[in-house]
Amino acid sequence: MSNQEVESNMRKSVDAAQRNFNTIRTGRANPSLLDRINVEYYGADTPLKSLATISTPDSQTIAIQPFDLGSLTLIEKSIATSDLGFTPNNDGKIIRINVPPLTEERRKEFCKIASKYAEEGKVSLRNIRREAIEKIKKLEKAAEISEDQSRDEQDKVQKLTDRFIAEVEKHLIEKEADILKV
Repeated sequence: MSNQEVESNMRKSVDAAQRNFNTIRTGRANPSLLDRINVEYYGADTPLKSLATISTPDSQTIAIQPFDLGSLTLIEKSIATSDLGFTPNNDGKIIRINVPPLTEERRKEFCKIASKYAEEGKVSLRNIRREAIEKIKKLEKAAEISEDQSRDEQDKVQKLTDRFIAEVEKHLIEKEADILKV
């Protein structure tokens, strides 16, 4: 596994953690809050953003305009049964979701969820590091690289890991600040 591969895999892990952070509610309406919503559409689990235009007309409202009006009630049902705690309002053409301001208790809860996502991202990064170091050690054992080269490569992998873990931490701090901002 080359350093570029390791770096690429670690970048993907950080991006996945960032996408998870984006699904956590802050005090403002944001279309990415609905990223994890899937709708049972013609027998297939379909991501909501494939079925509708999602916008935020103001800081407290999310508007969902389905491409097919027949999917309106299905979308409404999926949002209502999700773990987001939103109550969708259907006017026959558009579904509106009022995003209420968060209570202090909910903010703390969302910070815990953000921490969990950050930890998952870090675990993923550590797994990539472990795999890369195992491959380096195999190369050393097979006498394809020297002990010094092996140590240098392991140091490079560790530095990459440290850099990406710091990036996940930075994203977590930003997200927590966003959640706690009233």
